[in-house]
Amino acid sequence: MIRDDIKAAQIAAMKAGDKTSRAAISLIQSAIKNRDIEARTGGAPADDDALVVEVLQKMVKQRRESIEMYEKGGRQELADAERAEVDVIERFLPQQMSEEETKAAIEAIKAELGASGMKDMGRVMAELKARHATTLDMSKASGLVKAALG
Repeated sequence: MIRDDIKAAQIAAMKAGDKTSRAAISLIQSAIKNRDIEARTGGAPADDDALVVEVLQKMVKQRRESIEMYEKGGRQELADAERAEVDVIERFLPQQMSEEETKAAIEAIKAELGASGMKDMGRVMAELKARHATTLDMSKASGLVKAALG
């Protein structure tokens, strides 16, 4: 499980005295704990790794947006700190599907569902998320689905 990998990495970072990794891993664990608390009120996903990957992907997205803003504002040191956090977070994410693999998955789902136009985008996206949520950047996939259905 990804949670176990994160805990082991935190222990290793503490032993190695790696303050940057330790701080980023603490942020990861905090975000996961917050998501666990939110999940108690709603329906928790059946797959724990899916929940953790969702949290990690959200954290990476937030940091990439921050990096962009810091660079526009001329704050390179803050952008570099965010980049270091992204590097630590991405160590725990599963290998992402390539663009070719994503297009192949979209075509397979499109054929399976009999999707023909933009009216079917929601169904295709839902099925894509159900099957590949942990190994796919859904924001990039959205553009590929539009292109495939358009």
